[in-house]
Amino acid sequence: MKTILSSLLRVNEPEHNNSITGARTIDVGWLLQTDKASFIWDAPRRLSKPEGKAAHAKGVSYCPAVIDFEARYFEIPCPLDVELRFVLEEGKKPGVALIAGKEATIRPKHLNSMMTVVNREEWRHPNRPLIQFITPYLFVTDEPVYMSQLPPFCHYFKIPLPGVMIDGRMPIHIWPRPLMWAFEWYDTNKPLVLKRGEPWFYLHFETSDPSRRVRMVEVEMTPALGEYLSGLTGVTNYVSRTYSLFRTAEERRPKKLLSPKQR
Repeated sequence: MKTILSSLLRVNEPEHNNSITGARTIDVGWLLQTDKASFIWDAPRRLSKPEGKAAHAKGVSYCPAVIDFEARYFEIPCPLDVELRFVLEEGKKPGVALIAGKEATIRPKHLNSMMTVVNREEWRHPNRPLIQFITPYLFVTDEPVYMSQLPPFCHYFKIPLPGVMIDGRMPIHIWPRPLMWAFEWYDTNKPLVLKRGEPWFYLHFETSDPSRRVRMVEVEMTPALGEYLSGLTGVTNYVSRTYSLFRTAEERRPKKLLSPKQR
């Protein structure tokens, strides 16, 4: 199994000079790239367990496969309480409005600074708007790790989302960039309701050795990390296939990017 996964991680992807340490855990660094209102963004946390626990020893709560699965996912909590409706008026650009209006907990101008409606020409379907929330979360490692951003599929929403979250996967050892929360709105007649503290999205990490567990570590924005990030910032404005830049990123990457935050 180890050999197969190692091969999959290497197919058509650049090698990394850092060697596997043999440790049972692998450190994944996280930080917030923001200079204001950072307290609304909570730290990544382990996957929330469902309420209740089976009384029987053979119950699902004690299943080794379930326990191992849940231990390998992290979740990012939603930072806001918002109820949004999609607005489409003839002759105007598509938009989003706060249902609560002046009673909303967030001011419209601040919502607009962190959320945008993607240009209609870039939608996957002409009747399914795409919106994006900018998040300050950034993840980086000093060993080869691929991170997937996924919808919170283990969480029960009392008010179902009227669409789907857009997934993504990236090699965070050479391509650490701030995450977006992208949403494809299927039913624009229904509101998009987000609750602060509920799981917003999940993170899953792939390593060359599947037996190793991830340890989340808050890290500093060092000059070396800042300089490296500047090389990949905004590249989508110049090229269409950013993955073609992985080799360049590999060659210019400092040996060490993780520096644990001192408090």
